[in-house]
Amino acid sequence: MERWLALELASTIRHDGDGGVADDLATVRETAHWIQEQGDLLAGHVEAGELAVNEDLRLGIVELRQAVRALFARVVSPAPPSPADAHRLMTADQAAAHLNTAAAREPVSPQINWPVEGVPTVRLLSAENDPSVRLLAALARAAIAFLTGPQGAQLRSCTAPRCVRYFVKSHGRQEWCKPSCGNRARAARHYRRKRSATGGRSPA
Repeated sequence: MERWLALELASTIRHDGDGGVADDLATVRETAHWIQEQGDLLAGHVEAGELAVNEDLRLGIVELRQAVRALFARVVSPAPPSPADAHRLMTADQAAAHLNTAAAREPVSPQINWPVEGVPTVRLLSAENDPSVRLLAALARAAIAFLTGPQGAQLRSCTAPRCVRYFVKSHGRQEWCKPSCGNRARAARHYRRKRSATGGRSPA
């Protein structure tokens, strides 16, 4: 679903597997690759080959990501936000204003499509010619839809050691974004218990 673009965008900051944080939007080339990977979710907004990814567009997407992650941090509060950027988040008001401004840059009108045999669907007809504007507006609308929909209420920040991901809680006891994070968190708890039992000394 289109609204999952917001989670995909937030997840472009991730654990690099080596104790640090990786950024999938660090360069124009990496940004172009990420956009290509979202092809199915962006279908109907930006067609393949019409978008020229440059530094201005990269920075625009990064700024949208900052807004999305700031609002994700608000959703999970009072639990701690992702440690990747908790120290440099926009305020929630700034983030919301940024999403609203980006979404408003593309004038769209809903169009119904109802085949003879099938269910009615809706698509947005755009009056904007610039594919970069359409892309940024689509990302902003997806974030707004996600944050105001049922998935937004289930958003969590993974608390496993070294993980910086947000995830949507899919069942009542889910604490981590994926099983490997759960394994790492349980191992860390076990290690802390052993340290506590030995008075802070590493077990022999």
